[in-house]
Amino acid sequence: MKVAFSTQDKQRVDAHFGWAKNLSVYEVTPEGYSFVENFEFGGKLEEDGDEDKLAPKLEAIKDCAILYVAAIGGSAAARVVAVKIHPIKVAQPEPILDILEKLQDVLKGTPPPWLRKALLKGQETPAHNFEDEDEVNHG
Repeated sequence: MKVAFSTQDKQRVDAHFGWAKNLSVYEVTPEGYSFVENFEFGGKLEEDGDEDKLAPKLEAIKDCAILYVAAIGGSAAARVVAVKIHPIKVAQPEPILDILEKLQDVLKGTPPPWLRKALLKGQETPAHNFEDEDEVNHG
């Protein structure tokens, strides 16, 4: 599962999604995690109401299941959720590696329902076979 982190320093989740200079992406499994890619963004990121700045960010993380942020605006959160990414807000700046270790531990156990759903992102679902349905007794 790929996870994105909204960060200014590439070390901690310390950035508002819209203002983030970096989105760092990691692959996380129960066995470990690995750095995938860092996306850098420039320009006037702090301008509120500039929805255009979100499009390249959403494109960069479109295959991620989870996005960690220090803060995120309502419309940005709606756009993140619309592309099936689960946003998580941290209460204070938190090291990315700490979050990755916690996430890895949760994956080793029984992940909560929202995380199980996030884990399915990017996996192809088999084509539905309607012929089998006729044989099932729905009564």
